[in-house]
Amino acid sequence: MCIVTRDRRGPEDLIRFVLGPDGNVVPDIKAKLPGRGVWVTARAQIVEQAVRRQAFARGLKANAKAAITLPDDVDALLERDCLQSLSLANKAGAVVTGFTKVETAIESGKIALVLHARDAGADGSRKIAQALRRKFGPDAPPQINLFGPNQLDLALGRANVVHAALKASPASSAFLVRCRRLAAYRATSIADEPREIDLSPEAGSGVVDEQGLRPGTEV
Repeated sequence: MCIVTRDRRGPEDLIRFVLGPDGNVVPDIKAKLPGRGVWVTARAQIVEQAVRRQAFARGLKANAKAAITLPDDVDALLERDCLQSLSLANKAGAVVTGFTKVETAIESGKIALVLHARDAGADGSRKIAQALRRKFGPDAPPQINLFGPNQLDLALGRANVVHAALKASPASSAFLVRCRRLAAYRATSIADEPREIDLSPEAGSGVVDEQGLRPGTEV
């Protein structure tokens, strides 16, 4: 149960927090840290409310200190978790990069998602989107542009990554789950477009899976 909204949700739609040895509230995004924990709906604005209302101290029944930067700290952890998952998918051989290779992978029909750098050019992104629609129709795999080019370069160990495709695999599925969690936390779609998030209990997990593109500079 979320200590702010009092809504009951699945653990995939909540973030666990524990009390550190120094009395500070610590995010436990993988829900594995020992000790007493409390849960907050996995949305930045709800974490901010928990800090502002001192909900952690009440929930943990202790003099818990929650930093004002906690919402941003959680965002950074979720983002890092995504990029680590992408790196694992790459090591598993599930990632291809480069415009031509991505088009070839799409034509094979065996991809789980397409990844664009956040500053990917509109023309290249549009052509890839068209290739996806031609091959898959309305059930095209999702397109993600949550990350900057430097982040993709570091995660994949390659330079100038603008477009990538992830082949269907367990590692790719794990990466997609993490991307959806990050996007939901930011109240955006996985393609980084603004979207209102329904936080009512009837809304379920609130996972976001819309597709979209954001123009920028293409390499």
